[in-house]
Amino acid sequence: MSFLKVDASSEFSFHNLPYGIFSTPDHPKRRVGVAIGDQILDLSVIMSLFRGPVISKHRDVFEQSTLNAFMALGYEAWREARRTLQGLLSANESTLRDDVSLRSRAFVHQSTATMHLPADIGDYTDFYSSRDHATNVGTMFRGKENALMPNWLRLPVGYHGRASSVVVSGTPIRRPSGQMRPDQTKPPVFGPSKQLDIELEMAFFVGGGNQLGEPIPIEKAHEHIFGMVLMNDWSARDIQAWEYVPLGPFLGKNFGTTISPWVIPMEALLPFAEPNPIQDPEPLPYLQHPDAYALNINLFVSLKGQGMSEAATICKSNFKYMYWTMKQQLTHHTVNGCNVRPGDLLASGTISGPDPESFGSMLELSWRGSKSIDLGGGETRTFLRDGDKVTITGYCQGDGYRVGFGPCMGTILPALQH
Repeated sequence: MSFLKVDASSEFSFHNLPYGIFSTPDHPKRRVGVAIGDQILDLSVIMSLFRGPVISKHRDVFEQSTLNAFMALGYEAWREARRTLQGLLSANESTLRDDVSLRSRAFVHQSTATMHLPADIGDYTDFYSSRDHATNVGTMFRGKENALMPNWLRLPVGYHGRASSVVVSGTPIRRPSGQMRPDQTKPPVFGPSKQLDIELEMAFFVGGGNQLGEPIPIEKAHEHIFGMVLMNDWSARDIQAWEYVPLGPFLGKNFGTTISPWVIPMEALLPFAEPNPIQDPEPLPYLQHPDAYALNINLFVSLKGQGMSEAATICKSNFKYMYWTMKQQLTHHTVNGCNVRPGDLLASGTISGPDPESFGSMLELSWRGSKSIDLGGGETRTFLRDGDKVTITGYCQGDGYRVGFGPCMGTILPALQH
């Protein structure tokens, strides 16, 4: 355990140690930090204490304004850095514990820090890997008999999203305008989206990349997955419904995607891995892996309208409900020789479970607007209103500790007047 006192309910336990990019009013330069309890350990202050064979030659990665350079060092470097941090923060290690001057410079209270995007995101890919979600949406639009497309159980379906509009938690989201066709007997109309939605997702950052033309085999996929964040992939359902045939989502998705600022290392999450879901039909050999990679991460979505005194929880789900694993997603993404790079972001797609309370979108919770979502106090929703604040949280529950992500939050601003 650590010499720092960390409450059992804290998401940033000694077992977590996530990486993020932060700044402070008295030191506005962005740099790398690690969260523990209510503190941030400033790695730029203690980088001389990283004396392992890999990091000792690249200590400057902790002075960078993004995590990209650290991610690029690769799997062994990440493991080495984590071992060093666990040692420095442990109760029986005196280097930090007993040096009052160093501690005063190295630790920053989280409440005084501003968090930034953890990486320069070169490319963003969004998958569609929840069977419950795909079945629900397919049933709404095509009927129960044709809910899943023929390829869905054979490969991890995905599309390329827009990296430029990925924003850090707390950034407001403007209601988008676009073309819609609410009445199928009339021409399309232009205006603000009336069906603005959330998507409960998680995403992982690629660490070490691959060369163009050289796929990442599934046996090596874990060495390229740096860590995970929470994600809200905001969606304008009415814009999407009109535009998505034949090439898929476009303006209905690319106006904003929110992620949490702390990147939780895979080493902190793998103790919560459970057996992978049974996949029938059996995937092709390049997508098969026997090791457990379905992570038991409790997920929650809350919504607070402008007139509400407190937020209402509208969804309780779990990342373990995913049908395709992150290793399968990354392997499939590169099987054709596509190169991924440090800082690339790969998202899960909406995470829905088998029960209505675990549906990860308002499209499902309101069943395409046919029923109201009760928020209490007389407040209801089918889709988002201006001023609504949506917060996603998530954590793994250990024995007397948590490995959590911190909030992924955004508030809806009114559409611009055209």
